[in-house]
Amino acid sequence: MKPVEIRELSADDLKLKLKEARAELFNLRFQMATSQLDNTARVSQVKKDIARIQTEMRARELSALRAN
Repeated sequence: MKPVEIRELSADDLKLKLKEARAELFNLRFQMATSQLDNTARVSQVKKDIARIQTEMRARELSALRAN
């Protein structure tokens, strides 16, 4: 997921995407532990997506605090 796509999402959509990404990461880790994971690079991609989503959520939180 690209940063531009993340910025366009609403707060509720960000929370939903974060929940989905965390679930996917859990499943990928489980597959890796059982030697069923073919694309190991996907784990780092999902981690980066989670970090991007959290960064955008925090940036919005800080901008809301500054507005007050």
